[in-house]
Amino acid sequence: MTRSTTPSPTPSVCTDSTIEVAKGQAVDVRLYGRKRAGQTLPLVVHFHGGAFVSGDLDNGCTVAGLLEAAGALVVSVAYPLTPFPQPLETGYAVLKWAFKHRTKLAGQGALVYLAGEEAGGNLAAGVGLMARDQAHPPLAGQILLSPMLDPCVGTPSVRAATGEATECKWSAGWMKFLGCARDAEHPYAVPAAAQRLAGLPPTLVLVGSDDPMHDEALAYAARLEAAGQPVTRHVFNKAAQWPDALLQPGERDCPCAPEVQEQFRRFFEATRCPAPQ
Repeated sequence: MTRSTTPSPTPSVCTDSTIEVAKGQAVDVRLYGRKRAGQTLPLVVHFHGGAFVSGDLDNGCTVAGLLEAAGALVVSVAYPLTPFPQPLETGYAVLKWAFKHRTKLAGQGALVYLAGEEAGGNLAAGVGLMARDQAHPPLAGQILLSPMLDPCVGTPSVRAATGEATECKWSAGWMKFLGCARDAEHPYAVPAAAQRLAGLPPTLVLVGSDDPMHDEALAYAARLEAAGQPVTRHVFNKAAQWPDALLQPGERDCPCAPEVQEQFRRFFEATRCPAPQ
């Protein structure tokens, strides 16, 4: 199925497909963009948000569309809304599939990236750790938008956002994602708890100034930087309702959309030196 939508400033072409990542294992994906003859694009494997309990390919269309508008070919993943480790294993399988088919998808010498917002940002970071530990595939970068990284859900930015509410969707999401207490110690499930962050690709961290994920995202960026990893961070001062505004199906007028797209474009430009093949 091919559908056309209209992100700013260029038209989007997205195609829903089911890919076989292993014998008997199929995953639904949505491809954004189209390679032209002789063209090479950044190839991004993208994970939508939804606090680990909701969300689908439609919820990922805003961020995926902005990645495409910034010049990328995007593979957005319909990962299972199940406890760890299945979402990570599915994401890593799609990453390997994308790398295997990178020339057909995005052109000769296409560089591969990970990206995700909110819960999807956690998955992108976790899959990045898996790729590092397996020494495959090589990654040119990872893009984390308001990533959910702290299962304690107790940072000042989260408390400011939830106020006196007795329920917290992020806390409920973590409880579902982490099937047992031991999972909270696993670096793939909780990348912020990883003891070793060396060897990861360049990272772009984007948050809003009043973002519930503001503190945990910037803390992870600081840890990556302390481990010697290249990090670019940007705080949007007018990003109202982040990260929820990033997850609205079909919504192209997300807060700071032009700024987000420009941050993507700059990151692709800064990381386009070829990774080892």
